[in-house]
Amino acid sequence: MKKIGLLSDTHNYWDEKYETYFSSCDEIWHAGDIGSLALAARFENLKPFRAVYGNIDDQAVRSAFAKTLRFTVENVEVLMTHIGGYPGRYDPLIRAELYAHPPKLFICGHSHILKVMYDKKLECLHINPGAAGNYGFHKVRTLIRFVLDEGNIRDLEVIEIGKHG
Repeated sequence: MKKIGLLSDTHNYWDEKYETYFSSCDEIWHAGDIGSLALAARFENLKPFRAVYGNIDDQAVRSAFAKTLRFTVENVEVLMTHIGGYPGRYDPLIRAELYAHPPKLFICGHSHILKVMYDKKLECLHINPGAAGNYGFHKVRTLIRFVLDEGNIRDLEVIEIGKHG
C-alpha cells in the first residue's frame, strides 16, 4: 500500500501546507508547471518525488524531468503528463499512447481545473488535481491524496488549501 500526494501547476509557489498535507504520504507526484528546480528540490526533500515538466517550465526543469512518465506502483500502471485533456477529448499529443496502451490511472494538469473522471472506454481513472499555485484563473488552490493498494485506487481526497491570490 502506498499513499500518494498529487499536485500540479505550482508555478514556483511554495505553501507550507504542502508539507502538512503530504506528511502522511509515501510519495509526492507533480503533474507539471513546477516552476523551478529549487521548488522541485523542496518536494524531493520531503518525500520520494515523481514529476513531469509543463509548458511554463524552463530548460533546467525540462532537463531534470520528462514530458511523460509511465510507471507502476502497487500493480497500478500510471501515465502522467502535463497537457492531457479529458476523457473523450484527450490532447492529440497523448491520445495515441493512451489508446494504444491504456494505463489504469491517467494524470495530467495544465487546465487548473480539478477533475476526477472514469473513462469507461479505456477502463482508466483520469485525475487532474487542479492548481496548487498562485498563478492562473482558478479561485481555490487544490491538492489530491489517494491510496494505491494491490491494483486498486482508493480513498481519494480532494483538499482545498486556500483561495488563489
